[in-house]
Amino acid sequence: MGRTNPTYRDALRRIESDWEPMRRALRREYQSDFDRLFDRAREFADAAGYANPPAPERALLLSLLLAHEVELRRLRTELEARKTDGNEADQSP
Repeated sequence: MGRTNPTYRDALRRIESDWEPMRRALRREYQSDFDRLFDRAREFADAAGYANPPAPERALLLSLLLAHEVELRRLRTELEARKTDGNEADQSP
């Protein structure tokens, strides 16, 4: 038996295409941010496709939330490292 849903990657392309009018209406400075959202969603396409969700929009949103969580963790780690480096520099003789 084959899949009953289109692949997640196909659904993601369709969703991105459906929202293309909004992208075009955005100011040029925001268009790359819009594109980056879909790039980040594609980073998790393997996992989302494995889940084979009946509503790919929900998988898209979860992928975006996950991408943001990954970025927050990276920034927190970087901030903690800078704090640690700053404290060591303050304590040097």
